[in-house]
Amino acid sequence: MTTHTHDINIKSFEPLIDPEVLKQEMPLTPASEKTVIDGRRQIENILDHKDQRLLVIVGPCSIHDEKAALEYAQKLAELQKEVSDTMLLVMRVYFEKPRTTIGWKGLINDPHMNGSCDMNEGLRRARRILLKITEMGLPTATEVLDPITPQYLAGLVCWSAVGARTTESQIHREMASGLSMPVGFKNCTDGSLDKAIHAMIASQTPQSFIGVDPKGKTCIVSTKGNPWTHIVLRGGHRPNYDSVSIEEACRKLKDSGLRESIVVDCSHGNSRKQFSEQERVLKNIISQRQEDNPALIGVMLESNLEEGNQSCTVGMDKLTYGVSVTDACISWETTRKLLLCADKRLRNLTQAA
Repeated sequence: MTTHTHDINIKSFEPLIDPEVLKQEMPLTPASEKTVIDGRRQIENILDHKDQRLLVIVGPCSIHDEKAALEYAQKLAELQKEVSDTMLLVMRVYFEKPRTTIGWKGLINDPHMNGSCDMNEGLRRARRILLKITEMGLPTATEVLDPITPQYLAGLVCWSAVGARTTESQIHREMASGLSMPVGFKNCTDGSLDKAIHAMIASQTPQSFIGVDPKGKTCIVSTKGNPWTHIVLRGGHRPNYDSVSIEEACRKLKDSGLRESIVVDCSHGNSRKQFSEQERVLKNIISQRQEDNPALIGVMLESNLEEGNQSCTVGMDKLTYGVSVTDACISWETTRKLLLCADKRLRNLTQAA
């Protein structure tokens, strides 16, 4: 017989390391700090149309292997030197994955990929990876899913996304209003834009909500509002990267008094979940840029060392190195080819102007 009315379905509580303690264990280095500050400033300038380069948020769908992530980061950092006149490359470093039903929730939630959910270890791995990547001089991007994790990691992130399933969430809109970096809201899974636009307006407005402070203590968080929110078109029932869809998004943004700056996600609904179709989407966006569409300021690509994906249920010791365990990705070779081709086309556009 139940003798109390609270925590009936809770199996256990385990203390989580305080954000302040983790930051002391793995402090921000001067090199990382410079990368984050410079990266955020450059992204803001692109959003504000002061920097005409294309923002390219590219990398694995999710991070599960530190060695592979750092190898990818090194390759991307080298490529940035080749395309720096036309593009700003920002690496996807996604540690949290929303699940439609059940499945692996990402490196922070289950770093050992065995259901042990050692989140203290997950947070340590995530912060270490972000530190090493930013020390390479490479800006970072992630999706903010859990409202607690930003206190542990946000100081190492240059750009954040709020996903299609959480754009409508009041908690995520409030959280985004206090984040220190630009935040892109994806349109909902059905393709509608209105909820993402509502999210942008809400997040640009000061908010108060329940959260945690740097010591991990529950508190009332009051924010200033985030002026650098923007929309990410990721498709829905149909793709929405075509010129007509871009024009519609611009009209809705203008009518709402918002900055006409659009990032296109080349994956998900825009590629109809066929990873190889990202190439077609990217080429179309570059063509629209060549046709003088200034609202198209960025793209997202899901890319890994090797193409495709694999199941994470086989065990970490049986996983193929460099292959995604969530959404299928294009390979590094394909990514490099596509971005060098885009760089050439964008250079020709600059010279023509």
